[in-house]
Amino acid sequence: MNKSALINKRSLEDQAADLIREDIVNGELTPGTRLVETSLAKEYGLSRGTIRIALHQLGTESLITQVPYAGWSVAQLTGQDLWELSTLRTTLEGMAARLAAEHITAAGAEQLKAVYADLLECCAGEDFNAITRADLALHKAIVDLSGHGRLARQYQLIENQLLSYISVSNQSFDPAVVGSSHRALVDAICEGRVDDAAAEAVHSITDAEQLQQVL
Repeated sequence: MNKSALINKRSLEDQAADLIREDIVNGELTPGTRLVETSLAKEYGLSRGTIRIALHQLGTESLITQVPYAGWSVAQLTGQDLWELSTLRTTLEGMAARLAAEHITAAGAEQLKAVYADLLECCAGEDFNAITRADLALHKAIVDLSGHGRLARQYQLIENQLLSYISVSNQSFDPAVVGSSHRALVDAICEGRVDDAAAEAVHSITDAEQLQQVL
């Protein structure tokens, strides 16, 4: 596919970053792959300057790393990375689920059920990338329902790293399990069971040791 056809009126740098990010998350660009400005510029039909800015943006998200005198490459999740992301998710999502359950409204419950239904629908198909994004969307919805603005902003800072984490995590599960494993979490929040919601949020996160066996 000629990816230059996907470019529209948004900032070219942002669009280029989106497309490269998508290729990283869906596994087309595997960890350790070198990212060459000239090759990417040709593939996307953009200037090297635009690609350079996009790569720096992805670097700030820790999706790619810059090696002195060697350019950029797709980041590899180390054991330390997995541990840090796992503990961050446990802390942020556990707190978010507790607050969401504490403050849940009828409208909020319907919103969460709708996002969960989207995840189940994706899990019934074979689009792994769609499942990963729907999985993250459910956790983001819970963070939003927490009503904690600063928590939401911190979560947003690592959102794309979490997308990679979830992508790796879901590789070891049947899609149907990915969907059904979140049911208890959604039910606990919608029913206002604060302690159960926090516990289920933590339970739904694949720990770092398990992920190291996948990588």
